Amino acid sequence: MFNLRTVLFAFVLLAILLLAGRYLKHKIRFFQRLYLPASIIAGVLALLLGPQVLGAIATAIGGEESLLAGGLFSENVRTVWSQAPGVFINIVFAALFLGETIPPPRDIWRKAAPQVVFGQTLAWGQYVVGILATLLILGPVFGANPIASCLIEIAFEGGHGTAGGMAETLNNLGYADGADLAIGLATVGIVSGIVLGTALADWGRRKGYVASINRNAIEPEEIPDLNVVAETPELRQQRARLLRNLLVDPLSINFGIVGMAIALGWLLLEAMKWIESVTWGQTGFVVMPFVPLFPLALVGGIITQSILNRLGLGALVIRPMIQNIAGVALDVVVIAAIASISLRVIGGNLGVFLTLSILGILWNVLIFLWLAPRLFSQHWFEKGIGDMGQSMGVTATGILLLRMVDPDNSTGAFESFAYKQLFFEPIVGGGLFTAAAPALVNSWGLVPVLLLTAGLLIFWLVVGYLLMRQERRHSSATPV
Repeated sequence: MFNLRTVLFAFVLLAILLLAGRYLKHKIRFFQRLYLPASIIAGVLALLLGPQVLGAIATAIGGEESLLAGGLFSENVRTVWSQAPGVFINIVFAALFLGETIPPPRDIWRKAAPQVVFGQTLAWGQYVVGILATLLILGPVFGANPIASCLIEIAFEGGHGTAGGMAETLNNLGYADGADLAIGLATVGIVSGIVLGTALADWGRRKGYVASINRNAIEPEEIPDLNVVAETPELRQQRARLLRNLLVDPLSINFGIVGMAIALGWLLLEAMKWIESVTWGQTGFVVMPFVPLFPLALVGGIITQSILNRLGLGALVIRPMIQNIAGVALDVVVIAAIASISLRVIGGNLGVFLTLSILGILWNVLIFLWLAPRLFSQHWFEKGIGDMGQSMGVTATGILLLRMVDPDNSTGAFESFAYKQLFFEPIVGGGLFTAAAPALVNSWGLVPVLLLTAGLLIFWLVVGYLLMRQERRHSSATPV
């Protein structure tokens, strides 16, 4: 058992590890070239200093009674870390749309339709590739759990945050190894996304596909904004009036707003569980008990922002502050998730791990090279590489690659990429389907989920084909 003092000490250690990760990144040029976030470096450092590496070395030298046999961190601290990702990921998703104005869906579709199609194609294809690999290779050769078919999308599209947040769901479904494999795959995804993305950017420049390139792009540290309300003097005056008599620090208010979003998400999740229990759940088919809170927290954030706007309280949300809250939570998720990886599990499932890594990377790169030039009538390289980066790591990876090939945003790719998230995040990449997919595989089996995801993949490819035809007709009708 651990108490609140242990929890405090565990998070103090995480903060120290993050500072150490930042220092190592500043000093080691290799880490700078890979644009690895400091949180990933800190997580790997915690893993090395834990019982699996430092502890194993100390045990081999001095026996099980040696001082460092358990590494530098106590078992209670490691227990806190193992539970942290599933808690803090709710803060990250709840904050995603807080403080932003969300345009009508029609306007978003008009601005970002090809981008939506490209992102959805990458995501659903990861499920199709994962399921086919499980049916043909992972199951027959390695005896893998069918839920392994979901790990490419969970890890590559969702990143470390989603992989860590899904750990409890995977454990509840009887696939405890899946959590460690997902976090390992997320690390492979982000490193390969940056390395291959940088190589592709240089190739695109040599081929003439890229107008300009910036090899010194700055790593994006924040969750990117979509359409933030401008900080006008009137908005600041309105916020000052609202805060005048509250006698509460703005940080506390914004943290409370994030909490309200999470609470609304929890109410939605409980309502969906109840509806399922009194309807189709009585037949024995249940999904909602295995769905984690974080995708509903995202929906709760959208609802919370809408309520605040209607009540005239939208000015209370300070977007940079919300981003800082989400950034701290995401750092906690990433460090704690990597620190809790079981190297023994990955080593014992090395065939599964390597197969999913290779196939996931191949799918993302090949779709970028094949579909992007056909789908985007202009600036296909810039508009496609952002989604490819996101599909192999996190949103920040996509933004980083965009900055490499379009540092001045002269192509408009950033706006399309940003607006696409509104059609993307609530569903895949950590959205509702990402959360429900392992439970669907567990309940339905691989073939029905393959038919569902393949159908959705075909649907988005057809939509893309129709958009291409529409663009061709528009181009031919436009006088030269």
